[in-house]
Amino acid sequence: MNSSGRKTLVTILILAILGYVMVTFLLANSQIDSAVLFALGIVIGGLVAITINKTTIAQPDNASTIPTKTLYVGNLPYRANEQAVRELFEEKGQVFSVRLLKDKNTGKRRGFGFVEMPEGDANKAIKELNEMEFQQRTLKVREAKQKQEESEPNSIA
Repeated sequence: MNSSGRKTLVTILILAILGYVMVTFLLANSQIDSAVLFALGIVIGGLVAITINKTTIAQPDNASTIPTKTLYVGNLPYRANEQAVRELFEEKGQVFSVRLLKDKNTGKRRGFGFVEMPEGDANKAIKELNEMEFQQRTLKVREAKQKQEESEPNSIA
């Protein structure tokens, strides 16, 4: 679970407890079971948390329009893992994702992968990391080619 998810969960729990206390205080003279009061507190806390989450954590409109570039990273050492590659590329800029491919049959790494970065950072990473030695291997870093569409019509004429 990422830190945003943990914060949301903690917020919901705190609001649920506060909701329980509020409902208990407001309905102190009634003969309602404490389990029902707790459930009401959770519902109220959850609704408040959802409302707060939508208004305070909403990303600005331009955050989703950052142009990104996917980089092919080849000649990786087989012992390199996603975290090591992420740390290497984070020295050059922000990293959105790292995917190192594994052989389907053996589960061993195949020696290449893909890193997704903002376009400007990706260009810098290509320039500075291509032909660089990393864990005793010379990296090949370049822009990844787009996958060919499998539904392309065959030219049988």
